[in-house]
Amino acid sequence: MSETAAATFAAAPAKPDTPRSAVTEGRAVRWTLTAIAIVFLALFLVLPLATVFVQALSKGFETYIATFREPDALSAVRLTLIVAAIAVPFNLVFGIAASWAIAKFEFAGKSLLVTLIDLPFSVSPVVSGLIYVLVFSAQGVFGAFFVQHGIQILFALPGIVLATIFVTFPFVARELIPLMQEQGTAEEEAALTLGASGLWAFLTVTLPNIRWGLLYSVLLCNARAMGEFGAVSVVSGHIRGLTNTIPLHVEILYNEYNFVAAFAVASLLAGLALVTLLIKSILEWRYAGELAAGGRH
Repeated sequence: MSETAAATFAAAPAKPDTPRSAVTEGRAVRWTLTAIAIVFLALFLVLPLATVFVQALSKGFETYIATFREPDALSAVRLTLIVAAIAVPFNLVFGIAASWAIAKFEFAGKSLLVTLIDLPFSVSPVVSGLIYVLVFSAQGVFGAFFVQHGIQILFALPGIVLATIFVTFPFVARELIPLMQEQGTAEEEAALTLGASGLWAFLTVTLPNIRWGLLYSVLLCNARAMGEFGAVSVVSGHIRGLTNTIPLHVEILYNEYNFVAAFAVASLLAGLALVTLLIKSILEWRYAGELAAGGRH
């Protein structure tokens, strides 16, 4: 090797043994960003939740429990549970069907269906409630028909259920569509090749593969159904003891300056949010664990 070549080779920078990290910020920057995130979480998440429970228990636990013995509070809780028990299964069936169609098949109008699924995310819940008022009121498109047959949609359980279904139906489909698309159709095709029927392939192959995503989406759908305010407020009529769900009952108590009772009832929804967050974390952990185990095998 010539002296010039040797000098050039010696002057060339040595390649690092390990690749450099894409994150090159110093410790001060990392700590600053972390501190900002923690402050925001504390101010806008932890503090409001803590305030709800502190105010709810400000006059003692006996007063807190007595709030839920009121007939109007019991009616609001019962109606909320009934609405969620009806709306969530409807969304479950629709979400599975829509996800299966979009992820496994090609058909005309597929893009339009995906767009319509996202519609409740872009429409204000109040607007969606007004739409049902325009459709099912006495002067609406179908209102006269239902009035003639003695069926009450608005200011009754059917209207509340319809409004709740509208604002919550994207949750199941939006969670399952990318999951099914990622999994593909190879396993289902293998099952069909071995003689399984379409239903049996769904029950034994597709459903087990999506079970954690399905549980996760149902959990979020149920939380939104029980906490929905805007659309339900428009179609319910605010009939105390009859058509008020938990969020509407909280509003009435607060407007009447019964703050302790309002926060006590609101603590139910806050507790639901915390339970939802806990179960969500567990489901994500289980799903991530299964993915890792599948990758190892």
